[in-house]
Amino acid sequence: MKRYHQPSGLQRGLELLIDPHWSPEQAMAVIELLDDLRDRIWAHYEVTLLTQFREERVTHHNVEISDPPF
Repeated sequence: MKRYHQPSGLQRGLELLIDPHWSPEQAMAVIELLDDLRDRIWAHYEVTLLTQFREERVTHHNVEISDPPF
């Protein structure tokens, strides 16, 4: 069985077990709850999160430019 990779990159911690007997309606309710939670967190921390994303993803290089690129 191929191991699922979390978006967070975490490889250890508490195992999250999901009942394999959930109905599609129960699974959808959980997804909707998580979407609502994500929306609430985003609404409260939007500016801080955008700053954090930018700092984690932007590579800073000190490059001297002597000639224009064109």
